[in-house]
Amino acid sequence: MSPQGSITRRLLRRAGPIAAVLGLVLAAPVVQSAAAAPSVTLYASPSGAGSTCSSSSPCSLSGAQSAVRTQLAANGSADVSVLLADGVYRLSKTWSLGTADSGTPGHPVVWKSAPGARPVISGASQVTGWTQVGSSGVWSAPVPRTSDSRQLYVGGHEAPMAQATPASLGFRGSWTGSSTGYTISGDQAAMAWFGSLTASQVAGVEFDYPGGNGPWTESRCRVASFSAAAGTLKMSQPCWTDVTARASFAQGSGGLPSMSTNTMPALIENARTLIGSGQWFLDGAGGTLYYKPSAGQQMSALDVELPHLESLVQGAGTLDAPVHDITLSGLQFSFATWNAPSTSAGFADVQSNLRMTGANNQGMCTFSTPAGSCPWGSLTQPLANVSFTASKNITLTGNRFAELGGAGLNVMYGAANTLIQGNEFTDIASTAILLGCTYDPLPTDPSEAAGISQNCTSNGATERAAIGTNEILTGTTVADNVIHHIGTDYSSASGITLLFSQHTTITRNNLYDLPYTGITAGVVQGHVDQASTPQNSTNINSSNTISDNIFHDYLSVRSDGGAIYVEGHQAQYVYQADGKTIDPVQTLAKGLQVTGNIAYHGPSTNFTYYDDAGSEWVNWQGNVAFGAGGSAQGGCSPTGHFWITGNYFSAGIQSYPCAQPVDTHASGNTTIPATPKPTDLPNALLKAAGAGSGSFTPVLSVPASIFYVSPTAGATQVLVAGEGFGPSTPVYIGSTPVSNVTHLSSGFMIVPVPAGTTAGQISVTPQVPGSIRVNDDDSRVAYSGFTYAGGRSYGDYQNDVHYATASGSTASLTFTGTTVTVYGEQNTDQGNIGVSVDGGAQQVVSTLPSDGVRHANVAVYTSGRLSSGTHTVVVTKLSGQYSTLDGFTV
Repeated sequence: MSPQGSITRRLLRRAGPIAAVLGLVLAAPVVQSAAAAPSVTLYASPSGAGSTCSSSSPCSLSGAQSAVRTQLAANGSADVSVLLADGVYRLSKTWSLGTADSGTPGHPVVWKSAPGARPVISGASQVTGWTQVGSSGVWSAPVPRTSDSRQLYVGGHEAPMAQATPASLGFRGSWTGSSTGYTISGDQAAMAWFGSLTASQVAGVEFDYPGGNGPWTESRCRVASFSAAAGTLKMSQPCWTDVTARASFAQGSGGLPSMSTNTMPALIENARTLIGSGQWFLDGAGGTLYYKPSAGQQMSALDVELPHLESLVQGAGTLDAPVHDITLSGLQFSFATWNAPSTSAGFADVQSNLRMTGANNQGMCTFSTPAGSCPWGSLTQPLANVSFTASKNITLTGNRFAELGGAGLNVMYGAANTLIQGNEFTDIASTAILLGCTYDPLPTDPSEAAGISQNCTSNGATERAAIGTNEILTGTTVADNVIHHIGTDYSSASGITLLFSQHTTITRNNLYDLPYTGITAGVVQGHVDQASTPQNSTNINSSNTISDNIFHDYLSVRSDGGAIYVEGHQAQYVYQADGKTIDPVQTLAKGLQVTGNIAYHGPSTNFTYYDDAGSEWVNWQGNVAFGAGGSAQGGCSPTGHFWITGNYFSAGIQSYPCAQPVDTHASGNTTIPATPKPTDLPNALLKAAGAGSGSFTPVLSVPASIFYVSPTAGATQVLVAGEGFGPSTPVYIGSTPVSNVTHLSSGFMIVPVPAGTTAGQISVTPQVPGSIRVNDDDSRVAYSGFTYAGGRSYGDYQNDVHYATASGSTASLTFTGTTVTVYGEQNTDQGNIGVSVDGGAQQVVSTLPSDGVRHANVAVYTSGRLSSGTHTVVVTKLSGQYSTLDGFTV
């Protein structure tokens, strides 16, 4: 049975109750079998050469592609596979896939990893030849003078660009803003710092504004020039205007706020003099890369990767001749950049990483004066490092998208029947998956043709069939993927962004450790629609489904989002016999089906399931939300036509603080605790959600980790939620294995517990016998100068920490035992802590990572053997920007 066939069956089973209520008849697609075809296997390796492409004499990647084309030219229906050996395939240019690389229906060309291999498709060059620069601790290496990148990867992870806060540079902050930039003459430290830079160095400096254009945004603009005589900083245009002076528009149901010109940047970035531990600076014109190792790092042992490509893989055809029937499986796509935010347009953030790059009324169409670009909401999308346009029958399965500087994957213009299944998306600067194009809400509208050609085709192709529905993104399935730790550079990123499409199914994915929203559908499109003006902006959205996904630890950086966020039209209207009255049953069937999703640990969420500006025709059915913010469902100025039925929510529903929607229906919903126990939720819901809960078994997996344990007091069993659970995942209470664990899914287990068990004793690895873990939020820990932080999603114990910024801050614990271990975090923004026991000498401990990468829940100090009895341990912040405490073991 094909993966798509099993998904269809699953959706039909889930849709059954809905169909019965709505009176619908659903039919499964007809699957036709293909005749046997000749099978050809080719081989490639990073060191391959020639044209033989055999197992003993493999080709290069480009050589294998030429061999594939030769095979297809000889027999277009052949089953052609290319096995990629282990290693790094360093691309000198984008790997482009077109019609000549295409298979036939039922006989796709398959590019896959050889057994046991993990081939990496890389857009970077390894940097070598490092020499130390004086005694500064900074090292330099030669790179091509054409080098240009916003990312550097050290030891397999992104290293932060050279940066510092204004306060750490001694800036007073007495800056006044204007339409062109800042006057800083009253800040002598800032005057001296900018005065020490050359004109070209000033023009490279970037300012970062978290929350500048609304708490859901993080805009960035570069400095254009500095005048010492006038004491002014001129900011780059159009970025500065797009951030500080956005045009107003009429009939708004959602705002696009401007930032005050007096706003100080939170960070100052991209100058060599700013380099701190674990940071880098690229002098492209001078052909030199600079890096300052973190404590314990040895340059000779570091793998440093500098990207030179923005696009790794580009599958693109035309509407008349799409690229088609290609499978990519078991590959890793890594080490690419995205340089557009470094231009004068910067990153003028609007929402979900969509941004303005032109006039300050971009995308406002006829609703602003003067009119902006059309259609409404035609904002600029982030570049994706892997993309497909004008495509058909593309399958991506078992791949890893990691260490990428743009979005991970984009599928948009004229793409049909794309399967994205069982992949991992992590360590990505922007969003993981971007579906659709902001310039193509109405494919049959001739006035949108120019914008579509310029903005919706990744290869710039302008060949177009007759304008029509063949442009629509349709039949996309996103299933069984794991998406975590994305939006690392652009924190307004959503896990999955869905723009305009039909028959899209997003199901059984795990999304967590997200800075903003989990899945967004619509994005700004509804900002001129609401109950009073429902038809200002329309689109082709129809028959899309978001089902059985697990969301947790989202909105960890930004706010005003949700697990699932919806805007704008979500259905094509179906009219009754009079041709004027909307048929609600048939129209809802074409609306957005949001069913069986589970969301938890979103404490800053205002609406877990968020139907915002102009959203309409949404079926919220059988979803779960607990410990997830203020309201489980609601939004600001939606249009309406909502059904909220059969859900399990720990917070209220139908919260519409701005303007009321029309035609809402709520019934059969169950109120559950914010910390539910096993009996509060149906096992069937927990079993059906998350990667691998259907018939498909993902190849990739993440380490098992626990994010939630239901209350243990008086309980005989607890609900445990997390990631990476499998049928054989062990569970321990302390050091004792637990038997009779019910493994429900990759995200949930039910664990029997004896009386007296605490949540801290439950783990997926055995704890030291006789030890007791004391979490940082335990009332026995006394703090001075520390602040609580929950939902950070870095792997903290119990998903929370206490942190301090002021040196001298303390945390203390009085305990009875013979040994104490202090847990914290290692990161490049940390420094030294001091630990003393019973008032003894303070031991200085460094919490800087040796590899320049964040490590959470780390044992940073363990005492020697203490006498039996009561003792007190005191932890003091000594240096660094932060000090983090994650609790103790005694």
